[in-house]
Amino acid sequence: QSKGKKPLFVQLVLDNIWSLYEAVMKRDKEKIEKIVTSLGLKIGPRESRHADPKVHLNAICSQWLPISDAVLSMVCNKVPSPLDITAERVEKLMCVGARTFDSLPPETQELKSAFMKCSSEGTAPVIVFVSKMFPVDSKALPQNKPR
Repeated sequence: QSKGKKPLFVQLVLDNIWSLYEAVMKRDKEKIEKIVTSLGLKIGPRESRHADPKVHLNAICSQWLPISDAVLSMVCNKVPSPLDITAERVEKLMCVGARTFDSLPPETQELKSAFMKCSSEGTAPVIVFVSKMFPVDSKALPQNKPR
């Protein structure tokens, strides 16, 4: 960077995205057509002629860089298999707050083995885990509050 060279990520990824963005926002039809043909995309005339350039940009990007495919493949590659979960982790997921696993009803405790098997058989119980995650400033966590 000190010699005026761009990092490889900027050259290969960011410059291409930025040039597409500028071409669409400035309505440079020749450059847009060149980009669309070089990428092998099929953009409908409705999106191309839309008054809002963001609609045209969205049509191009959704075919060129489909985020749903990228997110799904990343989840499949990076999230560990549910079959690899430990018994302690299952107990923590099944307990809310200060409750312990032993304080749960026997019917609920029996679900632990089904939870760990992840069976798709018709006789297996259906278990749904709902999670809501939200960002919290690290200063707001109990261990970081002044006493």
